Amino acid sequence: MKQLISSLKGDKGIWSFVALLALFSFMPVFSASSNLAYLGHGTGNTLGYLLKHLIHICCGFAIIYAVHNVPYHYFRSISKLLLPVVWVVLGITMIKGTVIGGANASRWLQIPFVGLSFQPSAFAALVLFVFVARYLSKTRTEPIDFLESLKELWLPVFITLMLILPSNFSTTALIFSMVVMLVFIGRYPIKYIGIIVGSGIVFLSFFWVLSKAFPDAKLFSRVRTWESRIENFSTNKPDEDDYQIEKAKIAIASGKIYGLGPGKSVQKNFLPQSSSDFIYAIIVEEYGLIGGLGVLCLYLLLLFRFVIASHKANTLFGKLVVIGLGFPMIFQAMINMAVAVELLPVTGQTLPLISSGGTSIWMTCIALGIIIGVTKKEEEIEQEQKDAARREEALQRLIDAELAAEEQQQKESYSIEDKMTNPMNAVLNK
Repeated sequence: MKQLISSLKGDKGIWSFVALLALFSFMPVFSASSNLAYLGHGTGNTLGYLLKHLIHICCGFAIIYAVHNVPYHYFRSISKLLLPVVWVVLGITMIKGTVIGGANASRWLQIPFVGLSFQPSAFAALVLFVFVARYLSKTRTEPIDFLESLKELWLPVFITLMLILPSNFSTTALIFSMVVMLVFIGRYPIKYIGIIVGSGIVFLSFFWVLSKAFPDAKLFSRVRTWESRIENFSTNKPDEDDYQIEKAKIAIASGKIYGLGPGKSVQKNFLPQSSSDFIYAIIVEEYGLIGGLGVLCLYLLLLFRFVIASHKANTLFGKLVVIGLGFPMIFQAMINMAVAVELLPVTGQTLPLISSGGTSIWMTCIALGIIIGVTKKEEEIEQEQKDAARREEALQRLIDAELAAEEQQQKESYSIEDKMTNPMNAVLNK
């Protein structure tokens, strides 16, 4: 175990906080999965769901370990090569996607011959953030040209978002807002950002108008759901989403300060998405306000380490990659918590590293592996500088010792007293 831990490179703080979140996730997932167990096979045995989550977490850490050993600058080219592949996969998902967990959206794609399914939008977001960081970090001798950036940056961004939007508005909005934040930090001209944001609003309005003109088209099947969620959030009109929110608020209120105790949640039996979208409500119910604030603090500490890692990165691409992959992770966690306390409408965003689900965990782990890879590079540079300094000191000590020995030798060879013998003694004595 010590040998394994010593082989982990990069920011130890990020490793620690990720491990704490992953270890803590087993208790709420084990407890909250009872609802799925009753609905699935009627026994209420959650051991299978716990083992499934264990496999997801173990595979996730294996992914982090493998990715963090890859030099992070390789992902510059990889993102450009993978983006067309992402478009193809998203297109297939729109046409032949499957529905999981009763969600009225084809967001998942079944992997042939394996029996596993994954959510391509999560992978698309990962590739897109690295692609945007790659564009912003390009060396330029002249200011950014807007028309050139439309072709090289915004066209790929909008193609990706258009392929995600019909089935997942919340993920589209999250990706777009994070891309805007990333280009702002990357010093993309603000006037151009305003044009892009305005264009995005116009396109979304056009999409909504088309949904009214063709209400029965499969492409617009989710628009009514978005409208009802926003309407119910603003008017408190009861519906299925309001039912989930009410149960989540009851769970949070029942937890009080210290909680009901591990595994003693009551609302987990009524919340349809208790192990994924609303797992934070179950955490507060079982571990109280202290547990809820503890999870929040872990995410904030992780954000703090991301900021430090970005500051220490010696390349612009490294800085932007850490921001582009780290900040959306924390922002998604905040959205999940805000939905549980009804600060935001229901979005379907999971709690990273805690909610059950293979795609969410694995995509998060890929992002963490790339971020740790950036910090590993900085660690290697720092170690090389320390080694160079030690070699310099050792060489200086050798030089000082050599000079001291020569000086001592000169002192011993020079003396005022004449110790030389008479050179004629050999003849005289003979």
